[in-house]
Amino acid sequence: MKPLFLALLTLALGVVLGLVFLNEPGYVLIGYGQWSVETSLSLLLFGLLLGFIVLYALLRLLAGARRTPRRLRAWRGRRRALRARHSLNQGLLALSEGDWPRAERLLTQHADDSESPLLNYIAAARAAQYQGADARRDQYLRLAHQAMPDSDVAVGLTQADLQFSHQQMEQALATLTHLRSIAPRHAYVLKMLARLYQRLGDWERLRELLPELRKRHALPEPALDELEETVYRALLEGSVRQHDAEALQQLWGQLPRRLRQDNDLVLVYGRALHHLERDPAAEPVLREAIRRQRDERLLDLYGRVRGENLGMQLSQLEEWLKEQPRNPVLLQAAGRLAILNRLWGKARNYLEAALEIQPTVEGYQLLGSLLEQLEEPDRAAVCFRKGMQLATGETGRLPAPG
Repeated sequence: MKPLFLALLTLALGVVLGLVFLNEPGYVLIGYGQWSVETSLSLLLFGLLLGFIVLYALLRLLAGARRTPRRLRAWRGRRRALRARHSLNQGLLALSEGDWPRAERLLTQHADDSESPLLNYIAAARAAQYQGADARRDQYLRLAHQAMPDSDVAVGLTQADLQFSHQQMEQALATLTHLRSIAPRHAYVLKMLARLYQRLGDWERLRELLPELRKRHALPEPALDELEETVYRALLEGSVRQHDAEALQQLWGQLPRRLRQDNDLVLVYGRALHHLERDPAAEPVLREAIRRQRDERLLDLYGRVRGENLGMQLSQLEEWLKEQPRNPVLLQAAGRLAILNRLWGKARNYLEAALEIQPTVEGYQLLGSLLEQLEEPDRAAVCFRKGMQLATGETGRLPAPG
């Protein structure tokens, strides 16, 4: 653009000078020692203008020659960058197609010339991982960190994810622990750490992590609620395995109110207390939960635990029976408690009513044992036979004893 402008300017200036000196060319005499030059003013000006143009062109040519190596280097750099971009695109395509060896080769081939070598090496690490080449994977991750030293979190998350998917749990834990120390508020670091603790069954550490997960919105609220329930369920069951009733009850007191009202966890806690022979502690928890909702699992367990006042416990079941007189689970639970209260007639009536509505193996066993207690062996035998038929799925009549 600039040379064209100068050419037009020169042409215009020449035209103007030609018009000016057309009728009066002027006269110029230049002398130096014995030498002298005589010419017209118009010719002198034309010569000076021509000389300026030639000198300018020479200077431009020299400047261009000096810039040639730099321009050549820039051109080569653009070519290398273009080639590196093409290799990256093809490498990512091969990675998505599952061609791991080709992906690794393309991703590392021109990584040094790439505009984003971090992306090249991270993707190459994944390709190496899929081939089971852990050493090459770790080398690419080191190169990724060298390419961008402030990429600790990005490289670390990739490393932890690859270690986790390769079942290298201890290494993944070390990586994520380090990441949490440098990025304690990073939501995805917390999410991966929670995932790892869950896989390792480290429920106590996961419980400690729950408030931070919720604060940083590392998981959707429904997923967090489900995870919280899973954690406390595992901790409750762990207390049973350790036969530590005190720890179990202390843990229950630490549960959020929402979880203490969750029937699934109430059932886990009630069964745990029953297993550890802490029925008096289980009875009020079960009673309160059943008052909120008539959960048949809780009703069944309530009929099995021995609270501090068995009479009151039976009375409570009978109150609920007024609302649901044909609930077989409730009837069988009342039958159990009537047996514990040594109320044989009531127990028999409740158990027979339950079996009439819904026959169960356990119901026949309970009634058979009660009839033996009442010295009615024939009727007891009939109950036991019916229970066995129900358990084995047989519909034919069994031969009579003897």
